[in-house]
Amino acid sequence: MRKSLFMFLFCLMTIGIALSCREEKSTGEKIEEGVEDIGDGIEDGAEEVEDAVEDVADDH
Repeated sequence: MRKSLFMFLFCLMTIGIALSCREEKSTGEKIEEGVEDIGDGIEDGAEEVEDAVEDVADDH
């Protein structure tokens, strides 16, 4: 019984330490990251459109 209690407490402490070490982002950093993700998505979409246009041009 005592070993189980110690193992349970050890697990809780390990999880607590792991979660407390996470880096928390400020609102500005979250917004900046979101804008960068949107920009990356737009670039990817533009490249896909460019590839599709080139494929159509090559077919004709």
